[in-house]
Amino acid sequence: MIVSEHVTRRVRRWLLRVQGLPRTVKRAILVAADLCTIPLALWSAITLRLGTFEHGVHEGPWLYVVTSLTTVPIFIRIGLYRAVIRYMAGRGLLTICAGVAASVVLTFGLDRLLLGRLVPDSAWIIFFLIAVLYVWGSRTLARHVLDLGSRPKRTRVLIYGAGEAGVSVAMALQKSREFHAVAFVDEERSRQGTLVHGLEVFPPALIGAVIARRRVGRVLLAIPSMPRSRRGQIIQDLLGMNVHVQTVPDVADIVAGRAQVNDIRDVDISDLLGRDPVPPRPDLLAACITGKVVMVTGAGGSIGAELCRQIAKLAPRRLVLLELSELALYSIERELRTALSGLDDAPELVPLLGNVNQKERLRDVMQTYEVQTVYHAAAYKHVPIVEQNVIPGVQNNVLATFYAAEAAAEASVETFVLVSTDKAVNPTNVMGATKRLAELVLQALHQRGFATKFCMVRFGNVLDSSGSVVPLFREQILCGGPITVTHPDVVRYFMTIPEAAQLVIQAGSMAHGGEVFVLDMGQPLRIVDLARRMVALMGLCVRDEANPEGDIAIEFTGLRPGEKLFEELLLGDNVMRTDHPMILRAREYALPWKYVRTLLDDLSVAARNFDSRAAIGLLADAVAEYRSFPRVMDLVTTRRIELGLERDNVAALPTRQGRGPRAAQRGVREAGTRAARSDRSGSNPPV
Repeated sequence: MIVSEHVTRRVRRWLLRVQGLPRTVKRAILVAADLCTIPLALWSAITLRLGTFEHGVHEGPWLYVVTSLTTVPIFIRIGLYRAVIRYMAGRGLLTICAGVAASVVLTFGLDRLLLGRLVPDSAWIIFFLIAVLYVWGSRTLARHVLDLGSRPKRTRVLIYGAGEAGVSVAMALQKSREFHAVAFVDEERSRQGTLVHGLEVFPPALIGAVIARRRVGRVLLAIPSMPRSRRGQIIQDLLGMNVHVQTVPDVADIVAGRAQVNDIRDVDISDLLGRDPVPPRPDLLAACITGKVVMVTGAGGSIGAELCRQIAKLAPRRLVLLELSELALYSIERELRTALSGLDDAPELVPLLGNVNQKERLRDVMQTYEVQTVYHAAAYKHVPIVEQNVIPGVQNNVLATFYAAEAAAEASVETFVLVSTDKAVNPTNVMGATKRLAELVLQALHQRGFATKFCMVRFGNVLDSSGSVVPLFREQILCGGPITVTHPDVVRYFMTIPEAAQLVIQAGSMAHGGEVFVLDMGQPLRIVDLARRMVALMGLCVRDEANPEGDIAIEFTGLRPGEKLFEELLLGDNVMRTDHPMILRAREYALPWKYVRTLLDDLSVAARNFDSRAAIGLLADAVAEYRSFPRVMDLVTTRRIELGLERDNVAALPTRQGRGPRAAQRGVREAGTRAARSDRSGSNPPV
């Protein structure tokens, strides 16, 4: 083994030295090779024609010299020696055929006129074929031999799925200089044991043995139409086999033209959820969109952009995109215009730069464009950022939601849907408290009897959204680690962005006013398990005490300010089913409009004064479950305290009308309990 590796290294070094020769030297070598192979081709043709070795070379040696001296100048004239061998393709073969044909015609004439018909007529046809074979073969052999010197060690690939998608992938890999397909695995018995595209097909039970025996470094899942639950099981089985798992696009993306079957990408983390999405109900999707004017705030964000994509497919009359970021608005508008180009019934797109804090602007937009449905996705959602920037969080998540909702009511919008979050339930951070207060504001507006139907849709984390852990972990893995996780016991609910957007649209269609809809997020997932699976999917190992030689380390950094170990979707167990299996309706307390109106006025004053402690105190007054940190984390407030510009008075955060947070929480709980009892007794409609 050591001797063979030494010989291989020496051969590779010699080939690299040949590759480094000047172009003129390489051309001289090709000319010398043709001077030898052309006479050999003629000799072979005559030998095959006469069936004997006793001919030609004794009777007419000048014939072979003339053949070489006529063929090589022809090759030079047609530019054959200017072609780079490594990149010669079909056109190079045509050039060789043309050059050899010209040589045959010229040599045939010389033989007839000057040499006395030494070569039989039929031998010239054989000479043409053999000469093409020799010249093209010499260049093909040179290309493959030289490639041995520069070709990197190719990764051996196992393709899971021997159907049309798998065969397309195998054909694409034939041209690859990095990957080499070695076998198929397929669940269909009729294919097992056969050869598909020259590769053996194995049953799934032998996949571990095939990976070990064939030294497979990568597995490609060519099963675009397989249910996500089964695909998740396959991925789980592959996690411990130290291979990089990739996949071809979903069949929906292939049919829609967004991807081709041989487009290879990393496995979606959504496949690890092991849950097949429930098919959407067309009637619920269309109810608030088809033929109507729809507006999306925060249209350039992760959820807002996906809502725009889904809405555009449902044939609205007009789609209004409201976004603060110019770049985000440009990106989503360009994407939608490209997707809708060529459609006769494409909706009108209205891209608008705007701030949801500007109520008059919102009302003018809704009235001018006759908006009928609003999806309010504009919000600050990153927990540590909002914790350190309290006033902007209050302005954007609470006051802006109030302005947008009241503008919608004044513009006679039919339905207003707030995109909420599971962090609004028993919040321990400013972001969650502001989103819960936004829900309470909409419920209070519903009590005023507006014609607009206000509702909220609450769900957990969406995979691959901006600021989520998935892109962060992916970036950390590509950089060699470590992966940073706040706590080993942190768990979160996850859902794909398209699935969440579809459910938001369907939930909004079921609104009668004041409802809090909760999406069924399935089973929660530990963040550290997610990190481990992402490492395994890349064909790497986690480095820890049990495996000190692993590739990627996981570091625990501690919970961030306001972060919880687990998130909840409901304040209690008071929940009702709806017509959709993945959409629930929560029955939770609401606050009276008079209380909310005064609270919003006080929050506006705190926001204008940039008084973060007063704002937190007001949040604690209104949101009964809010458990704030004992110290305000707002960066500006903290810095002012350090500079001595403010006192660090954290013992009693200022609250509205002199009430302490605990007293306010107790009063709200009592009000919520009375509302829930009244609701159960049937005296008041559910909220």
